[in-house]
Amino acid sequence: MHLKPKKRLGQNFLTDKNIQNKILGSLELKPSDFILEIGAGSGEFTGLLAKKVKKVYAVEIDRDLYSLLEERIKDYTNVSVIKKDILKLNLQRYFAGLNKKIKVFGNIPYYISTPIIVHLLKFRRNIEIIFITVQKEFAKRITASAGSKDYGSLSCFVQYYTNPKKVFEIKRTSFFPSPKVDSCLLRLDPREKMPLGTVKEEFLFKAVRAAFNQRRKTLRNSLKGLLPPEKLERFFLKYSIDKNTRPESLAPQDFINLINS
Repeated sequence: MHLKPKKRLGQNFLTDKNIQNKILGSLELKPSDFILEIGAGSGEFTGLLAKKVKKVYAVEIDRDLYSLLEERIKDYTNVSVIKKDILKLNLQRYFAGLNKKIKVFGNIPYYISTPIIVHLLKFRRNIEIIFITVQKEFAKRITASAGSKDYGSLSCFVQYYTNPKKVFEIKRTSFFPSPKVDSCLLRLDPREKMPLGTVKEEFLFKAVRAAFNQRRKTLRNSLKGLLPPEKLERFFLKYSIDKNTRPESLAPQDFINLINS
């Protein structure tokens, strides 16, 4: 069966054998690992994973690939195919019987990179580590430091829940069909403890979104109406922050301090 990438599903199959092996060596796999593969495709990488770990859960949404995927992994008794959209898979319920956290790898469609990350982070207590291939520019946004032009609300969100790291870049020619941009293997290590409770987290990200929606304004002006002026003044004074500072100057910890204030 010939692979026919579907544009509507954002399919770009990783075909470069050297890059496949380089990724495999970066996943820090152990024989006792359980790994969730997002976008198993034809099962080529699935087979490589199966040789390294105890169990592979291969998620694939494209029905036209099921027969090829199942043919490729038929000799591996440690692979289960999940014929489902990853965004509709409840990881907590699905992996309720496991006595350890799973690892995640995904060669994911670029256009749903953010929804997939947000979905995975909902189930971060079930996940040990996440490795995903994303656009190089997207990885720069995720890992950006406060003060840089790439830093924004998405940076704050992901860095609040994880420690993100760019592992290595991947040329566009490593995929079929070749996308218009280069990619990057991104690593996300979920944080063990969250500094804020659920209610405060909701308010934190509301404040972050409000701040970056008007990033040209000072923080004092962009959060007007959301936080009382006297509380903002108290925050600036307590943490020695210029009251005319702009949102991109504040690291995630600064926003956490703001909410705690």
